Amino acid sequence: MQRQGSFSQAEYAGKKKQTRRDKFLAEMEQVVPWARLVERLRPLYPKGERGRPPIGPERMLRIYFLQQWYGLADEALEDALYDSQALRGFAGIELNRDPVPDATTLLHFRHWLERHDLTKALFEEIGAVLEERGLLMRQGTIVDATIIAAPPSTKNRHKARDPEMRQTKKGNQWHFGMKAHIGVDVGSGVVHTLAGTAANEADITQMAAVLHGREEAVFADAGYTGADKRPEHQDREVSWNIAIKRSIIKALPKGLRDLAEPVERALSQVRAPVEHPFHIVKNLFRHKKLRYRGLAKNTAQLHTLFALANLVVVKRTLIAQARA
Repeated sequence: MQRQGSFSQAEYAGKKKQTRRDKFLAEMEQVVPWARLVERLRPLYPKGERGRPPIGPERMLRIYFLQQWYGLADEALEDALYDSQALRGFAGIELNRDPVPDATTLLHFRHWLERHDLTKALFEEIGAVLEERGLLMRQGTIVDATIIAAPPSTKNRHKARDPEMRQTKKGNQWHFGMKAHIGVDVGSGVVHTLAGTAANEADITQMAAVLHGREEAVFADAGYTGADKRPEHQDREVSWNIAIKRSIIKALPKGLRDLAEPVERALSQVRAPVEHPFHIVKNLFRHKKLRYRGLAKNTAQLHTLFALANLVVVKRTLIAQARA
């Protein structure tokens, strides 16, 4: 989205210090495959045959991504576009020429994506781009899950918590919300498969949903113990590398424990990259608590968040490839 800049944009670009937001948005400008994503959306995008003309799909997609990167509600995103030249520049908006989409327009675009399952389509398109560039090898998969909290408040129209969310106990602490189950490529740390469930769903029940079927090895923590014996995996010819429970290792005789601990430590290092997408989504993108009600809406958002997290994971490689 290239347009001639205004004097205010030129003045902003000439400032002495480049902020972290400027750097991040400049990197995302390079690594997001805009043309591919827009073409994926275009066949279903409203043509504007009635009413006012719709805002272009690329601009709306850019604004939607800004919402995910900075954890903003629809109203907060509208305000941020008025306040921040960096955000307006990324979205291609000039105040004296282009309208800033209001919160209702942003809401309708998000609902349109959810209605046509397009966030999953964006996730798959980004995965396809990374695979074409040799960044998704699919030879081995690391599986894991994380709990994302849901608001426990009952001060809403229904006077109740979200009926699709559940509570579960992790350690000595209870959590209320949902789980994001992911399958991560061993070689690159890229998320290739995603499933969303209520928080009380056992991790092991979703392993089949996050394996793509072409992997030669599977790595998982002790929460997946016995996965290789489940009926859905009987015909799967892979090398299972599931961590041994710590209580079992501690109960071993010292000689066997001294042999088992280095092996478990090495396997844990192989599994470590699965935590990076979780860190990006929860800490960098500030998605530590769910914003919407229902599993469908929140799983749709997770597809977008992990698609964008994949680009952050491999952004250095993508930028280097672009410069080569």
